[in-house]
Amino acid sequence: MRIVFMGTPDFAVESLKTLVENNYQVVGVVTMPDKPAGRGHKIQFSPVKQYALEKQLPLLQPEKLKDQGFLNALKSWRADVQVVVAFRMLPELVWNMPPLGTFNLHASLLPQYRGAAPINYAIMQGETQTGATTFFLTHEIDTGKIILQRSIPILESDDAGSIHDKLMVLGAKMVCQTIDLLRDHKINAIDQSQFVIEDIELKTAPKIFKENCAIDIHKSVEENFNFVRGLSPYPTAHINMQLSPNSELLFLKVYAAEKELVTHNDLVGSVFTDGKTYIKIALFNGFLRLKSIQAPAKKRMDVADFLRGIK
Repeated sequence: MRIVFMGTPDFAVESLKTLVENNYQVVGVVTMPDKPAGRGHKIQFSPVKQYALEKQLPLLQPEKLKDQGFLNALKSWRADVQVVVAFRMLPELVWNMPPLGTFNLHASLLPQYRGAAPINYAIMQGETQTGATTFFLTHEIDTGKIILQRSIPILESDDAGSIHDKLMVLGAKMVCQTIDLLRDHKINAIDQSQFVIEDIELKTAPKIFKENCAIDIHKSVEENFNFVRGLSPYPTAHINMQLSPNSELLFLKVYAAEKELVTHNDLVGSVFTDGKTYIKIALFNGFLRLKSIQAPAKKRMDVADFLRGIK
């Protein structure tokens, strides 16, 4: 079976790597065009491109997915199926090209958390379970018929980074299993409407912007705890605070925090520190104790190390 793979970030590399290492016939790879990145604006290859070059896989990097040159090159690969993992929204001209269709790997239990940031939102919403889904592409994003779905627990010790890595590995196996089902004509794709549970709201996962990453002191300890781990390690929750009444305002990225659920009479938003081991913020139902933080122009560090370095 001839496979064309489409993807861009690290999350996608694991699926491509698993296909290649298990001797599936990957006849071509499509990824995003190179972009300048970092302070020096050096051209940076996507992780998928780097892997494709290492393995000498044919590669396309279209600016526009309806460009005739790209469509002709894609057609020349004569794919039986196309696999999409963390790529772009495809036009019908592309997803409808191979005879067995195009399927996508999505990092949620669809139809929940359709959108660009399913891992982040599942954790921020306090879910105790998430998973991955393979489904056929269709006109509307993340709405096609479901082929396979697998779930994993979200532990309190998990953050977006750890769930990303777990789903990356699980998803790669599911991509291979989905191709096997297609090859053996054993696909029984199910409409997503069959997965909708009455009275349970469908939640979405739109793209996250830095301006949406501020810790809200008017929310509960639990909500802020989930918010921090749902945005860690990227794009990262942040807060502005003063460590003492006369100190300057500090902008801190918060990578990890702990819950302290206690009754208190302190003003919401008050900051407490012993100057040595802890910083905590008063919320209406307890304290959010900061654990791993980063100040501007500094590296990420534990709170104790940070406090040792300031007056």
